[in-house]
This record gives sequence, C-alpha cells and structure tokens, in this order.
Amino acid sequence: MKSTYGIIALLFVVITLVSCSVNVESDDKKESTEQQGKEYTAAYICPMHCEGSGSDEMGTCPVCGMDYEKNEKHNESGHSH
Repeated sequence: MKSTYGIIALLFVVITLVSCSVNVESDDKKESTEQQGKEYTAAYICPMHCEGSGSDEMGTCPVCGMDYEKNEKHNESGHSH
C-alpha cells in the first residue's frame, strides 16, 4: 500500500516538472518572436513599442507621438552605426 502512494507521488512530481518545463520553453519562444520587429531592434525606439515605430535617427513615434529613446540593446547585436 505504501509503495502505491510512493508511485503516485513520484508520478505527480514528474508530471508537474514536465509541464513546468514546457511552459518555460513556450514563454521563451513567445518572447523571442514578439521582439523581432523594428519597434524593438532599431537604434531609437518608442517606449510604448508601437507597431511600425523605430528609427535609426532620433525623432517621434508616428503612432503615439512620444519621443524615441535610444535602444540600449541595439549595439549588443553587433550593429556599429
């Protein structure tokens, strides 16, 4: 009887760990695909990340009118301009 409870507890732990790792992987994939547009990769970006915004020069967002901010992650990807 004790071994049955042990097997059930072990299965519960394994299922929980597997489901958690699947959720983490899908969140990582979602984040990486969401942040590939110009509004994330340009040298200057809108703080609101409006779709279609972003520029290689200072300016304002054509969607919401906010001033662009320097994209700190832009040079991390190897850009030299």
